[in-house]
This record gives sequence, C-alpha cells and structure tokens, in this order.
Amino acid sequence: METFYTVQGEGFYSGRPAFFIRVAGCDVGCVWCDVKESWDTNDHEILSVANLVKQVAESGTNFVVITGGEPAMYDLTYLTQEIHQLNIEIAVETSGAYELKGEYDWICLSPKKFKSPLDSVISRAHELKVVVFNKSDIEWAETHAKRVPAHCKLYMQAEWEKKMKMYELILSYITKNPQWSISVQTHKYLGVD
Repeated sequence: METFYTVQGEGFYSGRPAFFIRVAGCDVGCVWCDVKESWDTNDHEILSVANLVKQVAESGTNFVVITGGEPAMYDLTYLTQEIHQLNIEIAVETSGAYELKGEYDWICLSPKKFKSPLDSVISRAHELKVVVFNKSDIEWAETHAKRVPAHCKLYMQAEWEKKMKMYELILSYITKNPQWSISVQTHKYLGVD
C-alpha cells in the first residue's frame, strides 16, 4: 500500500526511527481500523522486492516495520531475507490470523476478536499489543497474555477515537497489574505517519 520513513509510534519500539512497509490486503475487518484503505489489494500498485529493498537501503534506516493490512496473508520470506542482507532489523505487526512466513527479529502480535490468532504465531510473539475498545477487551487481553511466551512484552493500547475514556480504564488496570504497559500512539500526537 505504501512505504515511508518515520518513527515507530507504538509498543516496545515506540520512538525508534523505522522504515515502514505497509502491505495491502486484509480480511480481518476491525470496525475501528485506522487504515481501512489498506483492505483492498486492487486499490494499490504492486511493487517488486528489489524496489522495496532499494527504498529501505536509500532511507539509511537500521529498522524496518512490516505492517498492513495483514502482512501474514503473504509469504514474505524473500523480502525479509533481502532486507536482512543489509544487516537491518525487521519487525512485523500481525493479527496472527495467518501463518507467519518470513524472517523476523521482532513479532508484534495484535490479536483481533474477528479472527483468532494461530497458536504458531502466539508462541513466537515478542510483543502482545491489545487494542482496548471497551471494558471487556481487558479481560480478553488477559486470555491472550496467558498464551504468549513468558518473555513477551504486554501492552494495552486505547482505540484512538475513545482514547481518553480508555486511557483512564487502562491506567487503572495496569497500575494494579504491572506486567502490562500502556502503548500510546505517539505518532498521532506528533502528527507524523
């Protein structure tokens, strides 16, 4: 769908400069998705791996984030191998609804209620990031926290349109459950991509 160089705005690597590769295509269908324009692959140009790798190299980055849409809908092995040839770290953000194909240094699992994550992705997650849209999402987040590896970082992130109400709820919860951290969409506050 698009590529851009900015900072990672969410989760564990928040604030780190990153080159983003946003793939088109998603059938998870989150009602609160903030990039619904990524859902239809027909709306976007197909770029070659060589083109993408050239853009990554020219950016001067040391960190790439592959996101979507839903990147796990595709076999990204060749793309990730080529980026790794440049000695660049790669993170992927996925709902976990599909088998993850590719070489990743960091896997951010952001499960959605509309399509359950696969055990094979849950077991590899470095980061669990749950979007909190309503109070019941906190209990739902805990069901996934029990399934990820012990080293996995746990984040709750307020759905943007309800952020003030959800921040209050999240802050109240994580102060009593310090295994969790809050993820704030800093890129939106900064007004960057």
